[in-house]
Amino acid sequence: MEIQLPEVPLLRIFSFLDVYSLLQVSQVNRYWNEVAATDSLWRNLCLRKWRFCNFSYQCQGTKTWKQFFLTQTMQERRMALAQPEDFNCKEAKGDLGILGPMAYLSGSGHTMDGQEKSVICTVSSKRMLYAWDVQNGTMIWSSPVQKSRIMNLTTLPQMHLAFTADLEGTIKVWNCQYEDALAALDMPRANFSLEACLTKYGPFLMVANAEGDIYTLTVPELRSVSKVNAFKYSVDFLHFSPDKNWLFACGTYQNILPRVFFTKCLLRPSEDYAPLSLSLPLSSCCRACWAPRRPNRITLMFRRDSFKKTGFTTFDLTAVKNGDSIVLQANQIASFLLPAHMENPIWMGVSDGNMIAFESGPYLLLFTINGLMLQQFENHQGTIGYLWADSVHVLTTSMDDSLHIYMWEEEGRYPYLKSCCHLAQKQNDKTPSCYVSKAICDNVSIVCIVSRIRGSSILVMYSLKM
Repeated sequence: MEIQLPEVPLLRIFSFLDVYSLLQVSQVNRYWNEVAATDSLWRNLCLRKWRFCNFSYQCQGTKTWKQFFLTQTMQERRMALAQPEDFNCKEAKGDLGILGPMAYLSGSGHTMDGQEKSVICTVSSKRMLYAWDVQNGTMIWSSPVQKSRIMNLTTLPQMHLAFTADLEGTIKVWNCQYEDALAALDMPRANFSLEACLTKYGPFLMVANAEGDIYTLTVPELRSVSKVNAFKYSVDFLHFSPDKNWLFACGTYQNILPRVFFTKCLLRPSEDYAPLSLSLPLSSCCRACWAPRRPNRITLMFRRDSFKKTGFTTFDLTAVKNGDSIVLQANQIASFLLPAHMENPIWMGVSDGNMIAFESGPYLLLFTINGLMLQQFENHQGTIGYLWADSVHVLTTSMDDSLHIYMWEEEGRYPYLKSCCHLAQKQNDKTPSCYVSKAICDNVSIVCIVSRIRGSSILVMYSLKM
């Protein structure tokens, strides 16, 4: 006689399984198949693999978590195997001026409703903000001409909102549907960094200025929630951790130590206590990346010996409750310097928290956080001028008019980078004065800016053929 375990203990056992094992046990019998399809099991698998996504705030759709996981994995697989002929290529029409910052308004493809339409926002030297349908290669919205040049851009895809800061310090919120901004706020100083986040307390925008101040504003009203002075000089970088619990702030001045703020204290300030923050013991920081799957881990790139040498240091942050107070701690877990003969990198990206990808001349390199080189890619003929990375993709561009796509693989002891696809400019393009200057992507599209050495830019949009 067959004895079945009750559902609760069986669910507990299944919660320890990986995806492959869970799919295997679902084939044992009908009862196990039903238990193995439980939404909570697959939601946890999604959170484990795509922890950088704010799933708890996603719009509700028709898919189960299992369907979402399998669809998302299939999309990533298609991108990993794609070749140039698998993409539709669209080029934006018209004189767009010099294109600056860009960001996806549709997120990174991780949507519960399964929509595969990609929308991108770009900023132009013509003092305008544009929104584009990537699959069709068409402009779907443009802002009125602004009084001052737009310098910064960030988006909040979950609410389909874009945020801009201009040269005069005016902050604006756009939904990229109506002509006028939803809200505007004039700041006392120019702004160097914007970061938007969606938390359990609601949506917020962080704004840093030249005086070293960080403002927390409500969205979309832009009402002030808190203000804290981080440095005596400008805050040049703001970066949220994947879970939004930490906010990294840094200035480019050599004598400034970067700081990490406990986000809750900025969102819910107290009149009796200053916001909790921690200075990281590392000067001359020039880049920082949070580990997507370890939200308390941050890796910093720094310079030494009058900026002749480059190194990387990794910290694990903790917030420990001590009675009625919270104590922040930073534990340095790894650090190393690059060899003196190696060209100093400018860009970096991280995957699981143990890997660092960066460029050096024409090479893309993969190191462990302890300084062990794992891979070296030689796909570019010229110096790599730009690197963009998330927890799934790495994109590199160079002056040889090319864009190369890599993806993080999770096989064996370490995740590693897989070289996937090389996209070059069209062969009939006889303009040698053009080069690919920037690129970003989601799971179904890649968008790059082709800059002309003299004059305006070209927006090129690639989307996977369905």
